[in-house]
Amino acid sequence: MPLTSNDQYVLEILQEHGLITYQQIEEAQSNIIHAGTSTVDILIDRKVLDEDEVMQILAEQFGMQKIAMKDVDVSAEVRDMVDTPTARKYRVVPLYMSDNVLTVAMDDPLKFDSLDGLRHMLDCEVEGVVTTKAELKVALDHHYTDESDMDSMLDQISDGTVDVAMAGTEDRIQDSSDDSDAPIIKLVSLVILEAYRNRASDIHLEPLEKRFRVRYRIDGVLHEVDSPPKRLQSAIVSRIKIMASMKISEKRKPQDGRIQVNILGRVLDLRVSTVPTNQGESVVMRILDKQNLALGLPKLGFFSDDQQTFERMIAQPDGILLVTGPTGSGKTTTLYACLGAINRPDRKIITVEDPVEYEMSGINQVQVRAEIGMTFALALRSILRQAPNVVMIGEIRDSETANIATEASLTGHLVFSTLHTNDAPGAITRLLDIGVKPFMVASSLRAVMAQRLVRCICENCKEEYQPERHELSGLGTAADALLDQKLIRGHGCAKCSLTGYHSRKGLFEIMVVDDDIQRMIFDKVSSSDLRNFARAAGMRTLREDGLRKIGAGITTVDEVLRVTMGDID
Repeated sequence: MPLTSNDQYVLEILQEHGLITYQQIEEAQSNIIHAGTSTVDILIDRKVLDEDEVMQILAEQFGMQKIAMKDVDVSAEVRDMVDTPTARKYRVVPLYMSDNVLTVAMDDPLKFDSLDGLRHMLDCEVEGVVTTKAELKVALDHHYTDESDMDSMLDQISDGTVDVAMAGTEDRIQDSSDDSDAPIIKLVSLVILEAYRNRASDIHLEPLEKRFRVRYRIDGVLHEVDSPPKRLQSAIVSRIKIMASMKISEKRKPQDGRIQVNILGRVLDLRVSTVPTNQGESVVMRILDKQNLALGLPKLGFFSDDQQTFERMIAQPDGILLVTGPTGSGKTTTLYACLGAINRPDRKIITVEDPVEYEMSGINQVQVRAEIGMTFALALRSILRQAPNVVMIGEIRDSETANIATEASLTGHLVFSTLHTNDAPGAITRLLDIGVKPFMVASSLRAVMAQRLVRCICENCKEEYQPERHELSGLGTAADALLDQKLIRGHGCAKCSLTGYHSRKGLFEIMVVDDDIQRMIFDKVSSSDLRNFARAAGMRTLREDGLRKIGAGITTVDEVLRVTMGDID
């Protein structure tokens, strides 16, 4: 099959650079079945050529820049300069606008006619930069939803692939007596379906001045997705409020609700929160996947030595074990994993939560309801009369709850709870500050574990590289240990949406309260002195645990720096 002129030209360039031989080209040609198939694509598919290397050479040949799409943040204003049909026809994604020059990403630097067509349509200068076909495809799918794909997904929802029921009812999302509501019902279903497919933990629907923004939090980072028209904002919010059993007419006060979703046979709970803003009501839906409870302690990210220490702590018959960290650091997931590990028929376990995020078999779970006086403290006093072996308190928020928890631990109960502190030693200072007496803290506290979540390197596109000193400068003196070894990073692929990351694991800082630390607590030693002593005794900080996970190829330097910037070397 004869080569096209463009194909021939590219192959000659690659031959000049010594990347391929004439025999390899002939062999690839013999495998072409369909007209229009590129010989270069055949060679890339067969791993004879590396696409990144090919694109870099072609970019240099034509005086263009080679970029990675994951490194570019495309604003909605620039994206909207090119409509969906045009972007898909010319296979371009607009990146940024500067001095009336629009820069677009393309996967074929020889398509000069695409740039000419865009110049004519947009009446401005257009310049191209080069990226790989895989990266451009992901970017196109992310920023430009094809209408036929949208129709297919909406039809899929109508066929029962997604079954969303209103809380406490059998009413399904696709059922509606009013045909005019059907598009809104399907659109809300589509938002939830796509969030699930993208492994999102939260869905954010935010009213802005000129648009209604939708973002998914994936692996702890927010990503903007295609947003519905601004005119549908009110209808979408109303539909979600109906599903969550909220008051539609109440738009001046925050509200909370729940939605149960069945997607492809998998049951999810959505915790819904609305807050009035100056542009309308902002909605956040947190996706609670019950299957995450089956992770178990090994899947949280512990190394074997830390896991052994932690398992020894949760196996004790009494005392308090605290998990600390900011909102979204995985504290609740860790506590549920602890309960799952010790949940046996001979133990009575009761939890006090606000709200109850996951329902666990064999465990009594109590919902806090402050509006009727059912506070943490009142619920805790009541459940202690139920003679539990283990008590889990969602969060210690005040002195009354803290004192009841410590008293319970001193009377033969094992107590799990959380605190909002930056590190493990800070939890002791926090307990003293809210009014717990030093001897009570020293006697009851068994261990404190601070944690953060870092994104894991994508297994599908991970690659080795030699780090430069400036990349590691933020790690301080610890960088020296990493300079002499090759590290791992994610290149970015379709599976990880070009981010280079897929899923998350924890960084942990475990401080075991021994006799020496008990005496320091009783003497009201400062948090910094406690920290220095614990480190000298062998406690690894969050930063140090992160360094171990960098060396093991689990995460990257950037991720560890992102979540441990407050850590002290």
